[in-house]
Amino acid sequence: MPLTAPSSTHLVLIPSYNPGPKVYETVRGARANWDPVWVVVDGSTDGSAEGLASLAAQDPGLKVLTLPRNRGKGAAVLYGARMALAAGYTHALTMDSDGQHPADLIGAFVAASIDCPQALILGEPRFDASAPMLRVRGRKICNAFANLWTLWAGIHDSLFGFRIYPIEPLVGVMLRQPWMRRFDFDAEVVVRLCWRGLPARNIPAPVRYFRPDEGGVSHFNYWRDNVLLTWMHARLLIGFLLRLPLLLCRRWLIR
Repeated sequence: MPLTAPSSTHLVLIPSYNPGPKVYETVRGARANWDPVWVVVDGSTDGSAEGLASLAAQDPGLKVLTLPRNRGKGAAVLYGARMALAAGYTHALTMDSDGQHPADLIGAFVAASIDCPQALILGEPRFDASAPMLRVRGRKICNAFANLWTLWAGIHDSLFGFRIYPIEPLVGVMLRQPWMRRFDFDAEVVVRLCWRGLPARNIPAPVRYFRPDEGGVSHFNYWRDNVLLTWMHARLLIGFLLRLPLLLCRRWLIR
């Protein structure tokens, strides 16, 4: 979809925490492909809040929201989504601030969302040689559980953050739970939205991991974040068992 006038329904929402210089490339790429773009600075201490504010002062299509302390990716997305909902937007495309996600596919994702506005438009990552093998293999476990908890509702990748959410159900699901505020956000929220009956549509998207000497920044901690994911799947198991009759009925009806 070509960029013409600012959208009144869809916006790009970028949560950002100490992303390094890649954030400016990310934001410029998003703005070249969509209007508006909102960045939620999640308590960053690397000077990016000031740099992004300077960009926004010269660009009416860019808005920067700043949280006073780091609260986690999910909390940043929720904050931006509530602000977007109050401003009248219906859908948010989320993407990471570190340059890994393909800004040139924003238009295609939005087109798919417009075609099926009730759906989750999920990026299905295509990894190249830059992807750490341990993380590529590890996410297969998380994806297998996500598909089990939803009885194979069509989630091809539960962890890839390049996706479009209908904002109202996104906010509704998150306000009902105290969780999904940090690394557990992407996987848990997509499962819970599928439980609500939102269909999943998957679009292949390349992903690039940058080395530190290329400006890459990663806040992933194998111990902390894998413990967080384990606790997430434990509570999703409970939710799955409680909803199993409904999920089975839904699967039977769509056959």
